[in-house]
Amino acid sequence: MPHFSLARSLSLSVHTKNSRLFTQHLPTIATSAEKFYTHMKKNPNNIEKSLSNVNAQLDSTCVNQVLNRCFPSQSLMGIRFFVWAGLQSSYRHSSFMYDKACELFKITRNPSVLNDVIEAYRKEGCIVSVRTMKVLLNLCEKAGLADEALWVLRRMPEFNLRADSVMYNVVIRLFCNKGDMVMADNLMKDMGLIDLYPNMITYVLMIKGFCNVGRLEDACGLLMAMRRHGCTPNSVVYSVLLDGVYRLGSTERALGLLDEMEKDGGDCSPNVVTYTSVIQVFCEKGMMIEALGILDRMEAYGCAPNRVTVSTLIKGFCAEGKVEEAYMLIDKVVAGGSVSSGECYSSLVVELIRIKRPKEAEKLFREMLANGVKPDGLACSLMIKELCLEGHVLDGFFLYEEIEKIGCLSSIDSDIHSMLLVGLCQESHSAEAAKLARFMLGKRIRLKASSFDKIVEHLKKSGDEDLFKHLTRIGR
Repeated sequence: MPHFSLARSLSLSVHTKNSRLFTQHLPTIATSAEKFYTHMKKNPNNIEKSLSNVNAQLDSTCVNQVLNRCFPSQSLMGIRFFVWAGLQSSYRHSSFMYDKACELFKITRNPSVLNDVIEAYRKEGCIVSVRTMKVLLNLCEKAGLADEALWVLRRMPEFNLRADSVMYNVVIRLFCNKGDMVMADNLMKDMGLIDLYPNMITYVLMIKGFCNVGRLEDACGLLMAMRRHGCTPNSVVYSVLLDGVYRLGSTERALGLLDEMEKDGGDCSPNVVTYTSVIQVFCEKGMMIEALGILDRMEAYGCAPNRVTVSTLIKGFCAEGKVEEAYMLIDKVVAGGSVSSGECYSSLVVELIRIKRPKEAEKLFREMLANGVKPDGLACSLMIKELCLEGHVLDGFFLYEEIEKIGCLSSIDSDIHSMLLVGLCQESHSAEAAKLARFMLGKRIRLKASSFDKIVEHLKKSGDEDLFKHLTRIGR
């Protein structure tokens, strides 16, 4: 018994020492968060000043833990800590942390808490810097609070602070996103009153905002205003404006912008995206002669069309019922070498299906296979789907086998595999269904849940155990 007591005593002694050592070497993250939180609780007035005296590590984990300690009853203290942390030289909030703060304190639904923070600064005589206001503005931006962001901006003179262009751009962006271009325009004009000038970001925001609300004339007017203020439009500005022109369908403006870009040259030189956007404007209007004129113009400028350009023109011709012109276009483009015949004819197959001319689409598709021209995944998927929808499931399967021979199956959607398999089962083509099932199993192509249920129901009626084994493995 004495030996046992001694051994037990030694064991307890070692355990106690190890426990002390373990306690001494615990991670400091939780301790740091506790230090900050406890310090704020003990010093509720001007907590920013007292927090600087806390000797603790500050990182995103620590900030996250402090915010969670403050939620939900101490939101004001939590946000003040968040703002203070964002000002420290050793730490910077990530976009995730801004999202976290907005979500935790429900700033979108409770924006008045930001007002409470600024009021607390004023009443307690806290030192407030431009960076302090930037953190608050960033919270407004994350929460999508345009009016509150404007209010933060307007409160800055109370602390003898002046906003910079970056801060104005944050507020302008919020009003542009809101669609309130009157306020956004007023803010841009206000910048000049305090010797600030709109920069490239400001103009891009405003042009995009005007286009989004259908005020194309105002958007184009900003292009001239930029030049007057010595801010040369670049390709980004033109791209934003052209996007608006395309959505609003102004052919006159599209040509005008293209003229300017070709004239300015350099960084503003139109590229394939630019020309394609202009072509889209004309195609949407059914002005195919003019659209072809832009194609000739881009080639003369030394810019080769790409697949999107050609697909846009093919879609335009098919929408007008001018399929022969689409074939002529393909001959021309393929001869130029910038787009392959497979890409061009695949686009035509897709458009023929979309305009309800499936027989022509199937004929073209089979000619492509016969001539060794590989169709793309979309054309393959839509062609098989069309055959299944028309009730020609077996034809769809045989076409599937032909596609397999030229190595294009990998690009066919899994949904199409499921549709084809369901059709084969429902029409009792067990051998073909088993073959397709084995292929899907080998390629690890999974069945849709809804398709699996239909197939199982069919197999229960047919009693095909061999096929059932294949399919249950796919459905798992």
